[in-house]
Amino acid sequence: MHDEQGLSALIGSVYDAALDPSVWTDALPDATSFVGGCAAALFAKSAVGKTGGIFYDYGTDPYFRDLYFNEYIKLDPSTTGQFFAEVDEPIATADFIPYDEFLETRFYQEWARPQHLVDFVSAVLDKSVTTAAMFGVFRHERDGVVDDQARRRMRLIVPHIRRAVLISRLIDVKAAETAMLSDLLEAISTGMFLVDGSARIVHANAAGHVMLDAGDILRAVGGRLVATAAEVDASLHDIFAAAADGDAAVGIKGIAVPLSPHASAPYVAHILPLTSGERRHTGSTYAAVAALFVRKAALEAPSPPEVIAKSYALTPTELRVLLAIVEVGGVPEVAVALGIAETTVKTHLGRLFAKTNTGRQADLVKLVAGFSSPLAN
Repeated sequence: MHDEQGLSALIGSVYDAALDPSVWTDALPDATSFVGGCAAALFAKSAVGKTGGIFYDYGTDPYFRDLYFNEYIKLDPSTTGQFFAEVDEPIATADFIPYDEFLETRFYQEWARPQHLVDFVSAVLDKSVTTAAMFGVFRHERDGVVDDQARRRMRLIVPHIRRAVLISRLIDVKAAETAMLSDLLEAISTGMFLVDGSARIVHANAAGHVMLDAGDILRAVGGRLVATAAEVDASLHDIFAAAADGDAAVGIKGIAVPLSPHASAPYVAHILPLTSGERRHTGSTYAAVAALFVRKAALEAPSPPEVIAKSYALTPTELRVLLAIVEVGGVPEVAVALGIAETTVKTHLGRLFAKTNTGRQADLVKLVAGFSSPLAN
């Protein structure tokens, strides 16, 4: 697809999917083509239990998809490392493990190679202490390994996919089937507002009115939506004005906007343009250019593995080996569990000893125990 036209159409489909999940069946093939690959998926993973599942996918083989989540997710070198990636930042296999080492793993030999897959470029959309929601595109042999162009194209679309996913999480899928967005607004507990280009409130749901009455983060002044923090208010008004010109004008602004500088009220807003795609029907009906979704952000502490990795500057592979030593024992057992050679385990073990100033595997177990409650379910 042509870059500009294709990107614009793709973004429109992604935003439509925020209110109508069935649209992902159209958006994912276009995303796969735009980035360059053979398949794509919206999925979730748990770093603790090494489990996960797919929400929506395109082009994946059902047999290998089930095999992955039933067995090979535990052997995937990316499973641990993906939790340390920055939100929206594209990451590929070589970011977790040297590529030549990856080719020697059981994961590649038994799961990826039979499908002629050579790489996977993904990005974290949202994460908590234990789980991460992600989007990724698989690379076939004919596509080659992930290159700079694939990463650049991922950066262009991932923020929009993230916005759609975050908003869709706030909406009851059954309620989203209604034809009237105002009915949908009343059906959910998240504060939601329809506004025009000048921030005039054309509709607010019950939760939104509660927020306005409290006046802690948002209030109505002369019928217009005003944020209590001046800098936030200016930002919101700029986004509403841009929304009148469509998705492209809004760009990646308006995703997880902090509404209050105070930690005691950690509210964030997500803004969905209503002047493009299927959303324009709702926008024109209510003379609204955007829908504002407000939710309370959870203040999550870093997970114990993340704290350990940052404390000792461990690479994702070193962290995998460390956790495997705690969970399964010695070098031979770790090699089997991770699907890598014993010599590779010994190499990483030596680096772990050096970085943590320890000399025995038992010392590593004590070190991990000192950081946390259990690391595995």
